[in-house]
Amino acid sequence: MKIALLSEKYTPDIGGLAISTGRLGESLASAGHDVRLFAPTLSLPPTMRQTQRLSGVRVTRFGAHKRVDDTLVDWFELLVEEHKREPFDVIHAYFLPMAGFAGAYAGKYLGVPSVVSIRGNDIERAAFDPSKFSHVMYALQYASAVTTNASVLAKKAKAFVDREIKVVPNGVDTERFKPMERNEALAQSVLESDGLLSPSREQAPRVQSLLLPSREQPPGVQMPVIGFVGELREKKGLSSLLSGYAQFTKKMPASLLIVGEVRDGEDKKFFDEFRAANLRLPITVTGHVPHNDLPAYYSLMDVFIHPSLRDGMPNAILEAMACGKPVIAAPVGGALDVIQDGVNGFFVNANDAEGLAEKMLEVLSQPAKREAVGRSAREAVLSQYTPEKELLANLEIYQSLGVIT
Repeated sequence: MKIALLSEKYTPDIGGLAISTGRLGESLASAGHDVRLFAPTLSLPPTMRQTQRLSGVRVTRFGAHKRVDDTLVDWFELLVEEHKREPFDVIHAYFLPMAGFAGAYAGKYLGVPSVVSIRGNDIERAAFDPSKFSHVMYALQYASAVTTNASVLAKKAKAFVDREIKVVPNGVDTERFKPMERNEALAQSVLESDGLLSPSREQAPRVQSLLLPSREQPPGVQMPVIGFVGELREKKGLSSLLSGYAQFTKKMPASLLIVGEVRDGEDKKFFDEFRAANLRLPITVTGHVPHNDLPAYYSLMDVFIHPSLRDGMPNAILEAMACGKPVIAAPVGGALDVIQDGVNGFFVNANDAEGLAEKMLEVLSQPAKREAVGRSAREAVLSQYTPEKELLANLEIYQSLGVIT
C-alpha cells in the first residue's frame, strides 16, 4: 500500500504533532507499507524541496511561503505531481486547517481516498478563526474518513458535521518508556549544565539540587520533584502550574522540573516575572530534550503534572503513565479517556491552582498510594495505548475505504 502522509510537523521537529505523525509513519513503514511524508518547512526557501529517508519513511519537505494560501497551492500541486509519478492508494492528513484541507482536496481531485485526523487545536481553536474555518469545514465534509485521538474532540467535530468520527487513541512505546531507577547523573548534570539553570548563575546558590535534600527536610530525605514535559505556555496551564507549585511549597519543599521550553513572548515574560518574584523556589528548565532521551527525565519525577486548559491526547501523559508515574491532569481532551481519577491518575480542574496544590500535597504525602496509582497507570497504557493498537486501528480505517483487503 502506498500512503501519502501530510503534516505541518514531522520528526525530528519539536512538538506532539511531529511525534504522533512520526510514530504513525514509522509504524506503517515497519508493517511493510510505502510511506511518503509531505511537509512544509520554513528552513527551505519557497519552491525548493528536499527528500530524505527517515526510519523507512521517504520525507519530502518543501519551502513554505509567508502566505498560507501560497503554501497550500504548492502542497496540492506537489501531491498531484507525485501521484502521477507514483500513484497513492490513500492520503492521510494530520491536523485540519492546512494538511487536512490539502489532503481532502487532493483526494477528491485525484479520486484517491483521504483520511484527516483531528489532533486538538485544529477543532478547538482553528475552527473559530475566520481565516481557517472554511478549510476546517472542507476537510471535515469531504475527507473519505475522519479520525481523532479523543472522544471529546469527536463530539466537538460532530457539532460541525454530522458524520462518523473514529477515535484512534495515541500509542506510546512501552519498551522505551518504562519505569526505571532515578538517573542521578542526569539529575546532577541538569542542574550544573550551562544555560539550564532557571535562575542565573549568580542566583544558583539559592537553588537546591535535585539530588540533594532540602535544608528544610529531615537529614537523608530527598526533596520531591514535580515534573512537566513539553512547551510550557498558557494553553498548557502555565499560570496554574506555577501558582499551584508556589502554594504547595508553603507546606512541603519541592523542586519543579520543566523538561522542554517556555514559549517565547507573553508566556516567557510571565514565567520570568514569576521566577524573579520567587527566587527561593528551585525551578529548572532544561530546554529542548530529544524525544528518545525523555525516559531518563521522567525517572527524576515523583509526580507528573499536566494542567492543560484544552488538549487532544497528550503524548506526555501517556509517556509518564508508561513510566509508572502518578499523573495529575486537568479533565480535558484525551485525559478524560485515559485517566480514571484515583485509580491510574488524578484530576484537578483546569485553572485551579489551589486545587492543584492540594492534590500535589495529597499525592506526595502518600507514597504507597502514589506507587499503586503509578503501577495502574502503566497497566492502562500496556493494555490500551500502544503503537500496535494505534497502527491496527488506522489499518482498519484504510480497509474500510477499500484501500487494503
